[in-house]
Amino acid sequence: MSASGEGILNVMMRGGDPATEAGWEDAPPRMGFFTDTSICIGCKACEVACKEWNEVPEDGLDWLGSSHDNTRHLGADTWRHVAFVEQRVAAPREDEQIGRGADEGFRWLMASDVCKHCTHAACLDVCPTGAIFRTEFGTVVVQDDICNGCGYCVPACPYGVLDKRESDGGIHKCTLCYDRLGAGQEPACAKACPTESIQFGPLEELRERAAGRVELLHEAGVTEARLYGEDPADGVGGDGAFFLLLDEPEVYGMPPDPVVTTRDLPAMWNRVAVAAGALLVGAALCFGGGDRS
Repeated sequence: MSASGEGILNVMMRGGDPATEAGWEDAPPRMGFFTDTSICIGCKACEVACKEWNEVPEDGLDWLGSSHDNTRHLGADTWRHVAFVEQRVAAPREDEQIGRGADEGFRWLMASDVCKHCTHAACLDVCPTGAIFRTEFGTVVVQDDICNGCGYCVPACPYGVLDKRESDGGIHKCTLCYDRLGAGQEPACAKACPTESIQFGPLEELRERAAGRVELLHEAGVTEARLYGEDPADGVGGDGAFFLLLDEPEVYGMPPDPVVTTRDLPAMWNRVAVAAGALLVGAALCFGGGDRS
């Protein structure tokens, strides 16, 4: 089995299982995350477990001043980021005040963000060294010993996930605990989540479970519940890590309509080839016509 040889050609392959397209034979089911933010309590157990297992450096723990968020965003030293969003809401009616103050007037939205392990991964497309590869589980991993820190993948990611670590000059992000998956274990963050807000398993099963969860919430009157990143027809071919949100994705710091940034590369190369061909034809006509005197 081999996962090499993807490079820039990954963007030209559409549909099907990404691990199979990457060259893995008899690949297992694609694995991923479903994060149900409606039951996230913001405990940050996922952040701690991720750092401990993957030996991710401490990243400052700087309080924002406007939130309980102390890691700000995903980065080379933050592979799981728990966002805290405080929202002003209408005060509840008297018959809805159980467990809430009458003058409360706000709610917390909490969500544990992570690399999306896109079906069409622009970071993989632009990596010149092959440091970024598609695993047999369909996830996207950066190999530290091959990465040269060029940074091409950083602006290529539509989610702003990849980042360079100043201490070693390399690019780092979530691996979906590739080493644990190979040993038949679940990722550290999902293992540590006390509410099962972070759920791990075969991606298709997670999508079915998530659809059922949204339907249940809608029946309970939580009509704002929606899925983000689960649709294989979206701009990145669907995410390997998707979410149930209770508001627009922008509220959580996620792009509303992400598109693989290398989407137009095949068409661009086709135009370059056509232009080069026309130039060669023109040159041949100019210099190959012989003496016309």
